[in-house]
Amino acid sequence: MRRWLPALGVLALLVATAYGYRLELLLAAAPVVAEWRDPVGPNRPVAWPAGPAQAAAVPSARPPNVVLILADDLGFNDVSFYNGGAADGTLQTPNIDAIARDGVVFENGYAANAVCAPSRASIMTGRYATRFGFEYTPFFRIGATIMEWMYQDDPAPLRPVIHHDRLGDMLPLEHLGMPAGEVTVAEVLKAAGYYTAHIGKWHLGGIDGMRPEQQGFDNSLYMAGIAYLPEDSPDVVNAKQPFDPIDRMVWASARYAAQFDGSAPFAPDGYLTDYYTEQAVRVIEANRHRPFLL
Repeated sequence: MRRWLPALGVLALLVATAYGYRLELLLAAAPVVAEWRDPVGPNRPVAWPAGPAQAAAVPSARPPNVVLILADDLGFNDVSFYNGGAADGTLQTPNIDAIARDGVVFENGYAANAVCAPSRASIMTGRYATRFGFEYTPFFRIGATIMEWMYQDDPAPLRPVIHHDRLGDMLPLEHLGMPAGEVTVAEVLKAAGYYTAHIGKWHLGGIDGMRPEQQGFDNSLYMAGIAYLPEDSPDVVNAKQPFDPIDRMVWASARYAAQFDGSAPFAPDGYLTDYYTEQAVRVIEANRHRPFLL
């Protein structure tokens, strides 16, 4: 059956075009094709290495540990430390506020880029992503056609312009990333004797040379899917907006999956935020007696 899936996908697209439901059929077929290409296995334990069992005799000589928490799509106005509480003031972020009160606050700070992946590249390298040609968020090739279908009946004057003659030049999504030759903060700290670990989203390339474990991280628990729990889990209430094509596209491609050091994809253990948090705590506890970057 699996060997026929690519042909069935092409047939589905032809049928969809004929009946005017191209986008809907393509999105409906996406999870099947994704599972055929890269099946997700059951959860597997993650073996984080442990540092020394005891602290060094001269703790003052040890360099500080570094824990970098990057929240995707977190706006300035989302943190109650700055605005007193989003919405009507009831949305509070007390734990983030505590970090700010006990640390350093930047009152005039700016991201290096307005979109996700290039700003991440700047954080990792300390350089503007424009300097090494990584100026846009990576996108899959078929996404250009999907975007065109989404907006073909939109009366708005500004619509995406798709250069179909150039789509063949577009690399696969996993090839679109930060150049492997860029030096990351993880590479610098690893060379200085730090243990380095990455957990969660990466979005800086998925082929050899670009992945976190090739960019200075000793270990990487890699976010290989964007679902927080399986879609049919009784422990989650799913928010879906069927009127929004982008929302439908996200749901069609969402997987509940992780990888460890480039392993085959496997299911996380529990709600995604809790799972990654618990794994981060394990890293900290196991390496508290040596310098680490997390």
